[in-house]
Amino acid sequence: MHRFGDRHRASITIVGAIAAAAVLVAILWGKRDEFSTALSSASITVLLGAAALQLVALLARSEAWHICIEAAGGTVARRVLYRASSMGYVGSLLNAQVGTAARIAALRRSSPDESPGVSTLIAAEFPILAVEATLAALTSFTLVVPLGLPWWLPIVCLAVILGLSAGLRHLALREGRLLWSGLAVLRNLRGGGRLVAFVLVAVFAQVSRNWLLLRGVGVDASLLDAIAVLIAMVALTQLPIGPSTGAAAAVLILGHDGVAAVAAAGVLSTVTGIVGGLSFAAWAGADRLWSHRRAQAALRGRRDQLPEKE
Repeated sequence: MHRFGDRHRASITIVGAIAAAAVLVAILWGKRDEFSTALSSASITVLLGAAALQLVALLARSEAWHICIEAAGGTVARRVLYRASSMGYVGSLLNAQVGTAARIAALRRSSPDESPGVSTLIAAEFPILAVEATLAALTSFTLVVPLGLPWWLPIVCLAVILGLSAGLRHLALREGRLLWSGLAVLRNLRGGGRLVAFVLVAVFAQVSRNWLLLRGVGVDASLLDAIAVLIAMVALTQLPIGPSTGAAAAVLILGHDGVAAVAAAGVLSTVTGIVGGLSFAAWAGADRLWSHRRAQAALRGRRDQLPEKE
């Protein structure tokens, strides 16, 4: 099954996305007028603000990645790393794992000598994931009422995540394997503190984006509701359902407040997320082209300064 999934990842994602979209259409078909009204009720200011918050989140997470790679011994220039990070976002439109693989492949291809090995780069993802998982566990109580979960489950989740984080810290202090060097950022408080700060910025931007869009379509949502939707979104990105993730997560958490409005907020979350992400990718492409032209101009200048042979 694992080999089959690796071979047909794109096909599985396409089929899953179509199936999830079909389910959402079936749920919303009787409320399509309300859905259209909710979609059109979000102002252009709200949409631009949501796209900008998505861009802030991507930049903050890219900086967190830069901190991890720098601690692991990488000497990649920040601009080069940001360009590779933008490619990861493009890949994540299909699947979260595809996004990670695309980001690592882009960095290794652009800076093979300045970036650590693949195993170290994979390990460098875990400190970021550990911080995000800890934040999710701390706020998982927001899922208890919407999903009907037992009250003690968030406590168990937090204990498990803290245990895993302690295990990562223990591995980070070990030496001798390239894999452990990817966890080097956890060896000191300064690096770990900077990492936590940028992950917090990224998470808060995403929560604010959810809250802004929910309020923009008329849903009386709180910040806790926006946090619960974000946790659901992150969980659903592990499934091959593609762009339907935003609407599915919103309906799952807040469907009792009106399926049409919360689904519209989820769709707008996906759209503004794509706009923000593609803006990041567009900057990366333009910056790469500008850097290439600048290098070519410098090379021509050096050639012109060489003395001509008699």
